[in-house]
Amino acid sequence: MKGILPDLRGLIPLLALLVLLPPAVKAAPLSVQVVGAGENTVNLLQADPTGGSGRAAALRKAVNDNMSLIPFIRIVNPAGIPGGAGIASAAGEGVDFKRFALAQVHLLISAGWQGSSQVELRCFSVADGRFMFGNRYAVGPAEKDILDVADTFCADFLEAVIGRGDFFRSVMAFVKSDGPMKKDIWSMKPNGRGLTRLTNMKGEALSPTWSPDGRRVLFTHIDKRSHGLGVCDTGSRTVQRVRFPGNTVIGPAYMPDGRVAVGLTDGRNPSIFLLGQSLQKERRLDESSAIDVSPSVDTSGSLMAFTSSRLGSPQVFLKDLRSGAVRRISREGSYNTDPSISPDGSLVAYARQEGGGHRIYVHDLITDQERQVSFGPGSDEKPAFAPDSYFIAFMSTRGGVRQLYVTTRNGGDAKRLPTGPGDASFPAWGPATRR
Repeated sequence: MKGILPDLRGLIPLLALLVLLPPAVKAAPLSVQVVGAGENTVNLLQADPTGGSGRAAALRKAVNDNMSLIPFIRIVNPAGIPGGAGIASAAGEGVDFKRFALAQVHLLISAGWQGSSQVELRCFSVADGRFMFGNRYAVGPAEKDILDVADTFCADFLEAVIGRGDFFRSVMAFVKSDGPMKKDIWSMKPNGRGLTRLTNMKGEALSPTWSPDGRRVLFTHIDKRSHGLGVCDTGSRTVQRVRFPGNTVIGPAYMPDGRVAVGLTDGRNPSIFLLGQSLQKERRLDESSAIDVSPSVDTSGSLMAFTSSRLGSPQVFLKDLRSGAVRRISREGSYNTDPSISPDGSLVAYARQEGGGHRIYVHDLITDQERQVSFGPGSDEKPAFAPDSYFIAFMSTRGGVRQLYVTTRNGGDAKRLPTGPGDASFPAWGPATRR
């Protein structure tokens, strides 16, 4: 950040930070430059809270747990601060920021409690002591209310830093294995809260995708007899299964209008078809005779990334659904699959086979440049963009079993997401709850 890190490379454009505190708390507007997470790390510390009794410790832990999932954030141990992590005032008056700077802290968060039902959280730039942003939060009496405040504050933090707070406002679907030929769809917030089993079916549920309104999760379902599509109502958790002629149903993707793009067998090779909102087949989305699968569509509904064998080996292509123009995106390597187009239509992430595994790459559709964003060990596959077009979840075997990790479009230190016991794969980000 400007004034925080000396060697700012790979800068994201200037973002004006909103001052979230009520008008009674004065703070000058601040413009910052956010560093690409692949180049630098921001060291963050929470100062000792004032007031709040035992609830203050619980909130401090919840905020740290959340922040530890952000690839460009490193939590600083308070034990390493000269003189400790206490401050003169949670509002920032009289704080000696130099001793925090000596411990290489870049951002300092303060918490000032009024009783046990209201807390004021602020963020300061340690380099110059500037107030960056903050807010007052009402805290209900339950333990869950502490976690809710932590999620809301961390969303506000990301909104101030990268312009969107969707990471902590969204929900994720993914696949968990429960033995041979038994895989089901689960959902949770990216920080592991609200872990819920959505399906319990014989066979394998794969490749989940969220409806635009977040009410349904569509997925491929494979049993001993056939392939099909499963539709789970996330409210009632009822599941409908739809079969199609042929025996291949691969990688469905919701369109913004509620229709679906999906790979279906129609002849020798699977092709990408458009299904209506009732999942009836409407038409092909591409007329190639090659294997075309794994569609991914941006929120405008005008761009579709997909995998095709039309040049021999699997590669990632982009189709403009308005003009019909198709162009190749992946230009290096002989095996590129699993495309995920960013919701804003500016980037495509995909997995490239290299050596004994895969790595995640991101292609910038504006600059036509490619960047590697995952580096193993193990194999990294199934990238999925978050609603903010910034964070990317993916499946990796780097820990010995399949688990979900998160990085950013710039790369950085990938963090494991807490999905509970067992392996996890096929991450799919749902729509964020807007404030």
